[in-house]
Amino acid sequence: MQLRCTPRRWRAAGLLLAGWLLAAPALALEAGDVAPGFRAPRLDGAGELALADMRGKVVFVDFWASWCAPCQKSMPQLAALQREFPAERFALIGVNVDRDAPAAKKLLAKHGVTYPSAADPEGGLPARFGLETMPTAYLIDGDGVIRYVHRGFRDGDIDELRKRIHALLAEQK
Repeated sequence: MQLRCTPRRWRAAGLLLAGWLLAAPALALEAGDVAPGFRAPRLDGAGELALADMRGKVVFVDFWASWCAPCQKSMPQLAALQREFPAERFALIGVNVDRDAPAAKKLLAKHGVTYPSAADPEGGLPARFGLETMPTAYLIDGDGVIRYVHRGFRDGDIDELRKRIHALLAEQK
């Protein structure tokens, strides 16, 4: 018996393939990958955040949400970490995925966070980075290459992050 590829079968095969491609999970970005550029509104409403505007700096991008307990634990430590490094060479930015902006803003105020956060309630940026867990942070060099990916947050993690930032800043003199 010979199977004929009718236009109807081609359409069905095409739809099946398209559905599979759309349903396939994005691959999580890792060290060595180029960070996807992005421009997103700031959570505080003061314009936009663009990764391209930070080119030449070491950038720490932290994905967070107000409902994420490890995110809440990390915030005051990241805020202190940001103040340790010179702003002309280092930037720490958050990407918030809350649909409830007031809850996110309240959490920032509670922890005295002054670094800027982008608002991404639709989750487009986590999808582009292939996020697998919250929080996830990316340490990006001045050329836009991801040098380190940090998933989750536990006691003592800030020391490892500090060490990696110092090393990358020393490398990029």
